[in-house]
Amino acid sequence: MGRIVNSNIEKGKVAKKTASRVRHIPQRTCVGCRQVIEKKALIRLVRTDEGIIIDRGGRLSGRGAYLHEHKDCWEKGLKGSLAKALKIELTENDRKLLRAYMANLPDEPEKPIVIGNEADV
Repeated sequence: MGRIVNSNIEKGKVAKKTASRVRHIPQRTCVGCRQVIEKKALIRLVRTDEGIIIDRGGRLSGRGAYLHEHKDCWEKGLKGSLAKALKIELTENDRKLLRAYMANLPDEPEKPIVIGNEADV
């Protein structure tokens, strides 16, 4: 007896999947406010033998913790949650470095832009 072959698929070929997969977006928790958001929206701090390093690229090896890019979360983090997440005692040099970086951050988080507010229509 002959084999039945689907006329749309050549013999020995497999049909390609047409559905595309949704790309995974890594998420992290801000140690200041405990909000979970995508990794690229946070600043990573890394514990090293020399002290704490601000890792803007997020690629350095070592134990890391994440903070939002505004002063409120950094102030909360410096009160103790950052040291606990990194499992160290913050030295005075670490605190100076972090406060100097924090001085250049905005006071409040950026407000999301709402487009097409239905109340205005």
